[in-house]
Amino acid sequence: MSHPFPIKDIARQSGLSTATVDRVLHARANVSPRSQARVHAAIAELEGQEQQLSARGRRLYFDVVVEAPERFSREIRHATEAVLPTIGPAVIHTRYSFRQIMSAPDCVALLRQILKRGSHGVVLKVRDLPEITAMVAELDRKRIPVVCAFTDLPGSVRRAYCGPDNYAAGQSAAYMIDKCLPDSAPSGATILTTLSQLAFHGEAQRRRGFLRLMSERRPDLRLMTVSAGAGLAFETRAVLQEQLSAPGLGPILGVYSMGGANRAISELLQNYGHCPRAYVAHDLDSENRTLLRQGNITVALQHDIARDMRNAFLNLLHANHILKTPPVATQSRMSMVTPFDCAEN
Repeated sequence: MSHPFPIKDIARQSGLSTATVDRVLHARANVSPRSQARVHAAIAELEGQEQQLSARGRRLYFDVVVEAPERFSREIRHATEAVLPTIGPAVIHTRYSFRQIMSAPDCVALLRQILKRGSHGVVLKVRDLPEITAMVAELDRKRIPVVCAFTDLPGSVRRAYCGPDNYAAGQSAAYMIDKCLPDSAPSGATILTTLSQLAFHGEAQRRRGFLRLMSERRPDLRLMTVSAGAGLAFETRAVLQEQLSAPGLGPILGVYSMGGANRAISELLQNYGHCPRAYVAHDLDSENRTLLRQGNITVALQHDIARDMRNAFLNLLHANHILKTPPVATQSRMSMVTPFDCAEN
């Protein structure tokens, strides 16, 4: 395979050993398809990154570690690739580790791999758990700075949090749903909230903000929470179906979906005869765009993912003494997207 990069650079980008990369490049035996794909992807990433800035800049390798459904990881990657050419003066190489479900031991093992091979910084979107917080401290002791994006690890030594104000987002969702509901609700009327994982600090904050304002404004409504679906259709459908099958459940008048899988949620509610008056979701991925146009989602709360990633990288550049002054610590603002913002051309 023809390529312009040293094997050690491809190995560093892909996270594989130089021996494995060498076997792939020379089409030797005993190489898994997954390793081949990682090498090809690493070369493509290096080619794109080489076009960012002048080669005279310092080279930095940043790792982006994300637990999220593929639809959101894809948005993160697109946003990253859009902002990297605007950041200088270093040449930034990004290595992506995306998992749809990543347990605490899996996350710790992945971070230990990064620690072993070396990195100039890590952007994390993971669960807020003690063992992960401890691993962030270990990375920091080894001079590998960590920045959290979209969901925080507030008890850790991370250098910054770059993302929306999730508590305020939850309050905005409660405000919108309240405005869509009738003043008088039938007996047993329920508001459904769904999370991918309560261990995500960001989703926990959204839930806190939502429940506090909704309970103040509509104490007559029952509030029901469904979590642990990981934002994936099959898993979310399974945990939600169990709740919808419970006897005595009243009509579901509103839905606040914090973690995704909105098509699965919407279809299941229809199957059980529920017709929410308001449905608030997060993020403007392709699935949510379609659901907005179809009227299944009332409003999608969207924040500037590209801005958040840019702030994350700027914080890592400051931690590496590339930037003399730290970026201004501001949380990204949420905007409300309606079906009219998603009309097909």
